[in-house]
Amino acid sequence: MSTLFDRIAPRIREEDESFRTKMLAIAATQPDVIAMGRGDPDFHTPPHIAEAAIRAIRDNQHHYTAPTGMPALRAAIAEHLADLYGLRYGADEIVVTAGVQESITLLMLGLVSPGDEVLVTSPRFTTYDTAVRLAGGVPVPVPTVEENDFALDPAEIERRITPRTRLFVLVSPNNPTGAVTPPDAIRQIAEIAQRHDIIVVSDEIYAQIIYEGNEHLSIATLPGMKERTVTLNGFSKTYAMTGWRVGYLAAPADFVAKMTEPRHTLSINACTISQHAALAALQGPSEPIEAMIAAYAERRAALTEAFRRMGLSFGHPGGAFYLYTNVSSTGLSAPVFCERLLRETGVLLFPGALFGDESDRYVRVSFLQPIERIREAIARMEGFIQGLKAQAA
Repeated sequence: MSTLFDRIAPRIREEDESFRTKMLAIAATQPDVIAMGRGDPDFHTPPHIAEAAIRAIRDNQHHYTAPTGMPALRAAIAEHLADLYGLRYGADEIVVTAGVQESITLLMLGLVSPGDEVLVTSPRFTTYDTAVRLAGGVPVPVPTVEENDFALDPAEIERRITPRTRLFVLVSPNNPTGAVTPPDAIRQIAEIAQRHDIIVVSDEIYAQIIYEGNEHLSIATLPGMKERTVTLNGFSKTYAMTGWRVGYLAAPADFVAKMTEPRHTLSINACTISQHAALAALQGPSEPIEAMIAAYAERRAALTEAFRRMGLSFGHPGGAFYLYTNVSSTGLSAPVFCERLLRETGVLLFPGALFGDESDRYVRVSFLQPIERIREAIARMEGFIQGLKAQAA
């Protein structure tokens, strides 16, 4: 029987949510679970960042800031974007939000009207689907494939453009695949956006976590693109600050001015204490970040080598901290593989269905455990797969 509360339609598929809940319930009964499904860095926030927050509390720096964020933080973000990516934004073109999640919601509520179509990289972080639907829009997946290392194919984007297309969401490096879309493809995407008069939302939350041999290009640096791009970034992944909830968007000043009151309506301002921590993150030493990225690279190498031994294929992960792994060679669908792996070995992964993938072939493996635990997880998975082969023989 329907109720008044059934009227909110934008939600992830109920079967996906129930599967996630089931997996977590199973994990709660296991004695030694190695969680390799989450997207939360296992490192702690670097001490100089935490100290800045403690200092802000002691100095009573805990009142409201402007809705768009502390002026000093906005200026530091603008400088950071210029130094790392060649993006030229002024402080008046920055909005600090409660994580990139809030930026996404703010954008979709501000830019999407009922019936508008929003092209989204797929597989994908499905927050975009929910935010688009909350605004009355229609998410349109743009598929990526393993054979192309899950990088975006500009032709696939253009093929899905209709008169209703309003936005394209570009996520590179991508979650859950770790794919980095190459600069040449980014340039083609820019041409498509201009040819069809489409706004690009460029989610670059993983842009600092790039591995050797890969290159990140911020699309707003290309001619004619800054005025039609909203760049998203934040502190959660690079600085191990997931719980601090600080993200930001960078966009033309006139759009930022129009978004200020809606941003105020959502949460007034990002946590003031966290903003002080974020400022310290940008102004502090880079060595802790470099150490984390080096550790991710070591874990990535161990996992890619192990999956090749196991006969599991994957797209090349050029960035982020995920491997999107094809388990179809085991003879099991991805959900069944994940559930049996958890029950029989205590290794927790999630299937691609939780990321909008309907193929039932892929699992997301995050390398957010110490290398010793990664190696233990590899040993367990190898034993599991050998057992499957023995059963099939």
